[in-house]
Amino acid sequence: MLAKPDQANQPKLLVDGLAKSYGPAVALKPTHLAVEPGEFLTLLGPSGSGKTTLLQMVSGLVAPTQGRLFIDGRDETQTPVHKRDIGLVFQHYALFPHLTVAENIGFPLKMRGLSSADIQKQVAGALEMVQLGHLAGRFPRELSGGQQQRVALARCFVYKPAIILMDEPLGALDKKLREHMQFEIKDLHRKTGATIIYVTHDQEEALALSDRICLMNHARVEQIGPPHEIYARPRTAFAADFIGISNIFRGRVECGADGATHLATASGRLRIDGDNLANDAEMALVVRPEHIELGSAGENEVRGNVAEIVYAGSETRLLVEVAADERVTVRVLPGKPLPKLGENITLSWKPEAAVLVTP
Repeated sequence: MLAKPDQANQPKLLVDGLAKSYGPAVALKPTHLAVEPGEFLTLLGPSGSGKTTLLQMVSGLVAPTQGRLFIDGRDETQTPVHKRDIGLVFQHYALFPHLTVAENIGFPLKMRGLSSADIQKQVAGALEMVQLGHLAGRFPRELSGGQQQRVALARCFVYKPAIILMDEPLGALDKKLREHMQFEIKDLHRKTGATIIYVTHDQEEALALSDRICLMNHARVEQIGPPHEIYARPRTAFAADFIGISNIFRGRVECGADGATHLATASGRLRIDGDNLANDAEMALVVRPEHIELGSAGENEVRGNVAEIVYAGSETRLLVEVAADERVTVRVLPGKPLPKLGENITLSWKPEAAVLVTP
C-alpha cells in the first residue's frame, strides 16, 4: 500500500487504494499508483478493464468506493470536480459552437477572473503553440477535425492545470490524422512539461506517446513500466498478447536431470531459461515475430506450413501453421527470400530471445 508522501519528495498524483463498485459489480479493484511531475502516463487496456473508471475518479467525476487520492501532497479525495486543478480533454471536443477559436481557448481563463489583457496574451501564446493563430477568428464548424482537437488541447493547456487528463482524445480521427496528432500531443508535452494521464485502447498510441504505460485488465493493473519494458519483458500472456504482435506457446515445464529446462507444448519441446521453475507448472513462452528466423538458426525450432503471406509495406508477415489451431507470425524484412504459400518450413529462435510468462 502506498503511503502519503513527504512534502520534499512527493509525486504529482498519488492513487492510494482507490476502488469502485456498483453494487456487486466491481469497476476497479483497489489500485495503487504514483505519477511523477511532468510524466506522461497512459492507461491502456480493453473495454471494461477499469482505465476510464480510474480516470474519472482522478478527475472527480466519479466518487471512489474506497481509497484516497493526493494531488501535490493534498488529499483531494472528496474535492468536487470543479475545484480540482485538473484539465480534461475528451474524444468529443466539447467546443462552444457560438464562440470563436480564440474565445473557446480563453474561456477557462475568463472563468478564473483574469483580465482581458492577460487573457489575450495567454490565448495568443496557446494559439502559437498549436499553430492556429491564423484561425483565431473562426468558429468550430469552420474547422477540420484535427484543428478542432488542437483547439481543445490549447483550451486545456492554456491555464496550466496541475494534471491534464485525456480520455481517448484521438478516437474520432482517421488513422493518418490520428498519427499526426500523436506527434502534436507529444510536442505539447515536451514544450509545457505538463503531467498527463492519457486513456486509450490503442497499443501503438500508448507505445508512441508514453513515458510509462499502466496496462489494465479485469479492473486491475496488470503491469506498469516504460513502453520498451512492457513490450520486451511482459510478465503475463495477456500483457504480451495485448501490446504488439506475439507468438505464445503454452505448455508445462519439464526440468531435466541434466539441468536443462524445457516447455512441453503442442508445437514440441522448447528450451527455456528461468530460475526456480516448478516441474509440471503451467507457463507460456513469448516470442516476438522479429526474433524468429527462417531456417535452423537457433536452439529452438518448430516446423509448419505457410498459411498466409501478408505484405505490410516495410515488412512481410508470414503466418505459419505449426500445430492444430496454432499459428506463428514471422516478420521478414524487404530483400530477404520468401517461402511459397503452403510450403513446409522451419522456424527457429535463440532461448534468450524469448520471455517466459504466466499463462
